[in-house]
Formats: sequence, structure tokens, C-alpha cells
Amino acid sequence: MTVMKRVRDTLLIGIIWAFAWAPVAILAGLVIDPDNSMDEMWFMIGALPGFLCGVVFAVLSGLAGGGRSRTTAPPRAALLGVLSGVIVGILPFLVGESQVAMPEWLFAVLVIAAFALMSAASAVVTSMWARRRSRLIAPPA
Repeated sequence: MTVMKRVRDTLLIGIIWAFAWAPVAILAGLVIDPDNSMDEMWFMIGALPGFLCGVVFAVLSGLAGGGRSRTTAPPRAALLGVLSGVIVGILPFLVGESQVAMPEWLFAVLVIAAFALMSAASAVVTSMWARRRSRLIAPPA
């Protein structure tokens, strides 16, 4: 597989995850801020971490596979998804401070757990889709 194809596939996974995570963030925004007083862009609050988690997952999956296989088994994908969610979930707390009413450590745990859960679910779905797709387009033996 060429480098450009790997980059394209990695970015494609990130984009798909971004569009999958955005509606979840919009729904969360409806619960957290029903009167829309916070002026948050809920679409982007879901899309950006979704994209980053998707890209990190794709890179980790490629590294874990060693280039041998284009697909990852669902349990391994879930583990790599959790890892990508934790990596991306930690980033905001390394670069800035939160301004929420709850203790920062609790907010960090909630954010990282949400990213890890969403990333694991996205990774499993991605893995199942890739396995199905590879069976459909595999050349006959």
C-alpha cells in the first residue's frame, strides 16, 4: 500500500468519525444547554475530537498491524479505540485549563471516559465495516 493511500485512508477514517460524533455532541448540547445560552458550537465539539480520535486510531491500527493486514479484529480495534480516546482526551488538559464548576480532575475523567467510550464504539464499527468490505472485494482464491 502506498504512503499516499495510507494517508488518504487515515484522513477518511477521521472524517467519517467526525461526522459520526457530531450528532452525539449536538444531542449532548440539547441536554446540557437546552436554552442555548452557552453559545457553543456543538457540531464542532463532537467533530473535532471525532476526527482526531479517528486519525489516531488509524495510525495505531497501522502500527499494531505492522502493515500485514488491512483489517483489525473487533476486540483489538476496541482496545486501540480506547487508547486513541485516552490520548486525544488528555490533550486539552495538557494545553489549557477548564473553566467548569466541577473539580478539574472530575471533568477530565468524564471527558476522557467519554472519548474512550465513543472511540471504542467507533473503532469496532470501523473494524466490522473494514472486515466486511475486504471480504466483498477480495480476489477469488
